Amino acid sequence: MILVLRALGVGDLATAVPVLRGLRAGLPGRELVLAAPAWLAPLAELTGAVDRVLPTAGLADRPAWPGPPPEVAVNLHGRGPRSHRMLAAARPGRLLAYRNAEAGHLAGPAWDDGEHEVRRWCRLLHWYGLPADPGDLALHRPPDAAVPAGVTLLHPGSKVAAKRWPADRFAALARILADRGHRVVLTGSTDERDLAARVARDAGLPPDAVLAGRTGLAELAALVAGARLVVSGDTGIAHLATGYGTASVVLFGPVPPAHWGPPPDRPRHRVLGVADRDGTDVDWPGPAGVGTHPTLAAIEVDEVVAAVDEAERAVRVSGAIAA
Repeated sequence: MILVLRALGVGDLATAVPVLRGLRAGLPGRELVLAAPAWLAPLAELTGAVDRVLPTAGLADRPAWPGPPPEVAVNLHGRGPRSHRMLAAARPGRLLAYRNAEAGHLAGPAWDDGEHEVRRWCRLLHWYGLPADPGDLALHRPPDAAVPAGVTLLHPGSKVAAKRWPADRFAALARILADRGHRVVLTGSTDERDLAARVARDAGLPPDAVLAGRTGLAELAALVAGARLVVSGDTGIAHLATGYGTASVVLFGPVPPAHWGPPPDRPRHRVLGVADRDGTDVDWPGPAGVGTHPTLAAIEVDEVVAAVDEAERAVRVSGAIAA
């Protein structure tokens, strides 16, 4: 049995898809158990690589492990030492993890702070001689769900306030897209329902355009899979758009797209952020402080509209090529 620790969120699980599939291919015939929050189980199923989820809410909860020690434990949670120790407590036959002397784990590659999240974990598997294709990000389509198809999803929220593009700009964008014929809906968590309702009201959208707090994770995945377009900050729904090949515009700040962005060779996924304006690197500060980070506040509505046009043009071009 393989025990994998990734007790984080939607985007974290979506970026781990290549590694989960690499473990399945490189260590066949073994049950793969993912230690992650229970609410992520629907998304874990859509990876096609996870047999079951062991409910684990971060590093505060040690996953109960009543069975025999796992043959292999894999730390996809972080660099350690706490996550290393958490897995070591299950007494695995092998621990695949980044090198961490504090945790007593001297094997594995060295951690690289500047690495893209997808490539970071693929490199870990490669070091141990296992396959992982960083481009293998596609998610399985969810079963039929009673959600609208062909809608444009605007997702104004984020658990990190610094990652939220101003609500008034989301409202202005929603008005422009609605005037162009997009069927705009607002998504988000239950805690973000008031934010989504404010954006919808200011944009002149009807109340039923607010889907925030009304969809579970499986329904959200189905919405993204069948959507025309997704516009969001650097948060989980952006990774769902990548996984389903849905046209998207992702607004970055303060974390750079080089760390969490969609693959740069997929033109239907557009990214905006200060680092992309003149092609040079910038000093990206951490997400400290309250309110929208200056890197996001610098993005204007007309820039997002132009990026929407580019993303939709790429979809049309790829459709014409396929035909």
